[in-house]
Amino acid sequence: MHILFLTDNFPPEGNAPASRTYEHAKEWIKSGHKVTVITCAPNFPEGKVFKGYKNSWYTKEVITGIEVRRVKTYITSNEGFVKRILDYQSFMFTSFIASFFVKKIDVIVATSPQFFTACSGWAVSLFRRRPFVFELRDIWPASITAVGAMKDSYLIKFLEKIELFLYKRASMIISVTNSFKNELINRGVDGNKIKVVLNGVDLSQYEPLGKDQAFVEKYNLKGKFVAGYIGTHGMAHSLETLVEAAEILKDNQKVVFLFAGGGAAYENIRVLANAKNLDNVRFLGRVEKQIMPKIWSLCDISIVHLKNTPLFRSVIPSKIFESMGMGLPILIGQPLGEATDIIKMTQCGMVFESESSSELASNITKLLNNNKMLNEFKTNSINHSKNYDRKLLAKKMLDILMNVSIMNE
Repeated sequence: MHILFLTDNFPPEGNAPASRTYEHAKEWIKSGHKVTVITCAPNFPEGKVFKGYKNSWYTKEVITGIEVRRVKTYITSNEGFVKRILDYQSFMFTSFIASFFVKKIDVIVATSPQFFTACSGWAVSLFRRRPFVFELRDIWPASITAVGAMKDSYLIKFLEKIELFLYKRASMIISVTNSFKNELINRGVDGNKIKVVLNGVDLSQYEPLGKDQAFVEKYNLKGKFVAGYIGTHGMAHSLETLVEAAEILKDNQKVVFLFAGGGAAYENIRVLANAKNLDNVRFLGRVEKQIMPKIWSLCDISIVHLKNTPLFRSVIPSKIFESMGMGLPILIGQPLGEATDIIKMTQCGMVFESESSSELASNITKLLNNNKMLNEFKTNSINHSKNYDRKLLAKKMLDILMNVSIMNE
């Protein structure tokens, strides 16, 4: 089977969509299938093209057996609704054109969070007469209003109509959460064509490690209890809460907050910490994907956080599974829902109220002073990570794609 996959995030970018697509495609190649990915020049999250790449009209490369075709797009950072829409729409058009240079495809997969990629996937399926699978990673455009980037308006309502059109035209929808599936069913989408494949972790890369001593020295972490936030620094994450918790704990000489990643909110968060004169905070910026496990190794606990808005009840941040793979206790602050249920069910961490810096600081102190609890959470993380092994999840998604392809014959 030849799978054509449309996504505007792919390695060397290291965010969740890029990692999921790459790790799935790698396993599909091992199973004897062919995968072609159409993407753009790597630029996320700063909106700057990575070193060694150009924003060219059409280039080819092979990554771990995956044929990667990169197309030209309007590149911008995650700032400003209009610019982001131009970014999304440019990829919609250039990915659609590039698809005609890919021969003998059996199924087309297009991934959100922005559904203009799915528009391209649907159009390609229409012209190539092949099934279209919508991989649903986020409820968009609802997430735009949820983070305060734009108020509800006629434009949002128009985009929601396009969103529903795509759901109904897709041969299959693969959702990354059960909550998203329920949301779509409530909006009139046929539940029989919605399958759930959760996010997971590549356990060949993410496993318990001793702290990388070179980085311990580099970032002055010797003897410190490190609370790490690893991932995109976006508007949705309300990372001011973590900085405020660091301020509460500034007199505790043991605790350090480690931020690794980039995004639209990165500079504001760094400026805020500097304005508070906090010396218990480290900012690493964007980190290359291949050294991410070493960065995770510096952490004693992992912090997962999203804004306190109802939409985020249905979101499961992928850093939960990477934290599990690394054997880390997890402190999660987001509206009660599927993600918090996972933490409670697996007993691999603690849930705190979203945007409550005082409760976050209190829980960090509890874990610092309670080795028994800390070690129990570590053990549970390691044990339950096996249930989210990316290899198993890639196989589950592959089976779905094969069934869709067979049904189209």
